[in-house]
Amino acid sequence: MIEEFNAYRSKMNDKILADNNKIIKRIFNLDTNAYKAGALDVNTKELLGLVASTVLRCDDCIRYHMETCYKVGLKKEEVVEALSIATLVGGTIVIPHLRRAYEFWDALEAQER
Repeated sequence: MIEEFNAYRSKMNDKILADNNKIIKRIFNLDTNAYKAGALDVNTKELLGLVASTVLRCDDCIRYHMETCYKVGLKKEEVVEALSIATLVGGTIVIPHLRRAYEFWDALEAQER
């Protein structure tokens, strides 16, 4: 699941960026730079991205932020607490995305074993 997601994301990002569209390249760059440490640390920014992605119901974005949260060392309890806020704000319509987020986190943990 994780390898498939990352391979597809990488392949399509390469294809999109190969068109050399200045606006798209700048949006990609802005997104990358927005999640670097600043007044807020990387962990906080990733949790904010995860909450926003969940409320907006973007499974690709949720997976991206879940994996980054995992890689930067956030604990499952921290991620689940952020997801609980997203569910509160987004309402029951985000529950299917919550299920897939849990499934993806389980896959991340299984990959370590």
